[in-house]
Order: sequence, then C-alpha cells, then structure tokens
Amino acid sequence: MNHIALKMLMGDTGKYVGIVMGLTFASLIMTQQPAIFLGIMARTYSFISDTGLPDIWVMDEKVQFIDDIKPLQDTELYRVRGISGVAWAMPMYKGLLKARLANGMFQTCNVVGLDDTTLIGGPPIMLEGKISDLRRSDSVIIDVDGAKEKLGKPALTPNGTPVPLKIGDSLELNDHRAIVVGIAKVTRTFQSQPVIYTTYSRAKSYAPRERKLLSFVLVKAAQGQNLHELTRRIREKTGLAAYTRNEFIELTYNYFMKNTGIPINFGMSVLLGFIVGAAIAGQTFYNFTLENIRQFGVLKAMGTSNWTLLRMILLQAVLVGSIGYGMGVGLTALFGYAMRHSILAFKFPWQLLLFSGVGVSLICMIAALISIIKVIRLEPAIVFKS
Repeated sequence: MNHIALKMLMGDTGKYVGIVMGLTFASLIMTQQPAIFLGIMARTYSFISDTGLPDIWVMDEKVQFIDDIKPLQDTELYRVRGISGVAWAMPMYKGLLKARLANGMFQTCNVVGLDDTTLIGGPPIMLEGKISDLRRSDSVIIDVDGAKEKLGKPALTPNGTPVPLKIGDSLELNDHRAIVVGIAKVTRTFQSQPVIYTTYSRAKSYAPRERKLLSFVLVKAAQGQNLHELTRRIREKTGLAAYTRNEFIELTYNYFMKNTGIPINFGMSVLLGFIVGAAIAGQTFYNFTLENIRQFGVLKAMGTSNWTLLRMILLQAVLVGSIGYGMGVGLTALFGYAMRHSILAFKFPWQLLLFSGVGVSLICMIAALISIIKVIRLEPAIVFKS
C-alpha cells in the first residue's frame, strides 16, 4: 500500500511539486525570519557579551539597557572596591561621540574608555596591533567594520568604496586628535555604529564636560564568592544597580522585547508564512485527494480499511513535509552563509530547527486531516458512478 500511496502522490508532478514548494516556502519563512530576529536581538546586548572578563556590572539604578547611560561620580568606584567579596573593580566610560573624518564629514561612534592601568573591558579579538598600545599618546583602537565602512577615508575614485583606516591614521574626536594603533573584531551593535576603544582618562577628555562621566563599574568577584549574594551586597551598600552579566543581558533583551515593535513585526512575518504555507499545502493536497477519489474508492471496495487509507495519506504528508522542511532549512542555511560578512543580523541556533519543524508538522497535519475526513466519509459505490 505504501508503494501505491507514493505512486498516487507523484503521479501528478505539478501538484506534487506545488505541495513541496508550498511547504518549502513555509519552512523558509519560519526559519529565516526568526533567525534574523534572533540576530537583531543578540546585537542589543553584544557589547556585554564581548566584555567577558567582569562578573558583575554596576550602574545607576535607573539604567534600563546597555545604551541607557546614566553617569556616576568617580567616587562610586571606590565605594564598590571597598565591599567585601570584590576582587577588583574597574571604571568604564561608554558614550556616543562624533568623529570628524578626513573629508570633513561627521560620524557618531561608540567610544569606550578602559581603565588606564589594566585596560579591562577591551575588545575581544585584536586583528592588528596590541591592546597595550592604548597607553601611547592619543591612541585609539577601532573595530574592523567601522574602519572599513563608516570611518573609512574617501574613495580614490568616484562611486568607489572607502579606503579603510589603518594603523597610523588619525581622526578627530570632539576636536581632539586620535591616532589609530589597533584594529579589533567586535560583534556589531544594534545601531551598527563604529566602536572606538581608548583609555578612561582619554575618553573623559574626549567627552563633553560633565560633572559625572563614569558609565559602569566592572567588578570581578573574589574566588568562591556567590555572585547573587555579592550583587545584593553591592546594591545594599551603594544604592546602585548591580547585575551579573547574564542578568544585564536579560535586562537589555527584555527592554527591547517590551518597548520596540521588533517582536510583533517578525512574529507577523512568521505567522503569515505559516498561514500561506498551510493554505497552499492544504488546498493542493485536498485537490490531489479529490482527483484520486476513485482510486481510494476502489481500494475501499476491495476491502481496504480506513486505517490503511489513513496511513497512506499520512505517508504522503510525511514525505512532502520532510522534503519541504529540508529544502526550507537548507535554503535558510545557504542564505545565512551568503550573508555572513554583510551587515545583516543572522543567528541560527539549533532550536530554530525544532521550531520550524513543529510548524511544518502542523501544516502537514492540517493538510492531511482535510484529506482524511474526505476519504473516511467516502462511499465505495462511487466507483460505479459515471
């Protein structure tokens, strides 16, 4: 019976391909769109992920996410250092400053100031130069994407690509000279602004004059110290907010989930993909059943049970579902690979395979159910009708 079911399914090549393409489209949308969504959401907290050494981030209690900077007084650093269980605590400046380029244009950049002595909180990967080079006069390290794109020097030819900044080049930050001493690889941020690293004292000279300039205090817990207990102690002693790295990531992630339209927009895309896929597959599968209704009637007249016919339809649904799912996931993987060096955000964890697999399975179940009801209600006498 399985052989007969497959022959019936593939007998009409047009409808067979139509069902598979409908499921492929649904699988592609239900995998690709969530992958882009996860990529975008991962960029909201990418700076926290890149700063891997500190265990705890200390900040103003009203901070809502990583880029919601509410500066502190420098004296807060010493208060945190004096708390029991803190191995070390280092300052960090983070702010948006305008860089003046060689062609006179201005570009807003994320400027990060690291502790002058330890340089803790620096870029995760150095492509050129060394992080210790920041101790030189007027030195900065620029992320590779910013150096190639938004901070690049004017193209040598009209409509050409910018000439990437390299070590030894200079730019202006708030009317101060900055010399590039290194190129780093960092994860793109949510706004995809260039990231510039320098020392904390130099970052304060770049920044507009304010009474408070300390953005975060980066804390390393003493060995054996419970992180949640230490964060509670910091909050009680200083009145500041203290989060472990995962808690700060969750805080940032939840802010963008609740206060932006990103989840709704991508959720609607996924839902439309599911509906369109279900409509195409269901309608085509039902038409396929109607065209083969006499064959099912013959099988019933020959004594074939409803359970056997049900298994035949389920086999057909599983086959087209598996092919469509595999093609959709494969196209998503190829898309992600092709876009790996572009500005597009894309993250493809294994959980997405389960998500889209469940979606395609539901579509196949709906399509099969419509056909099963028709076949079960079928009277064998239809074979003898003209």
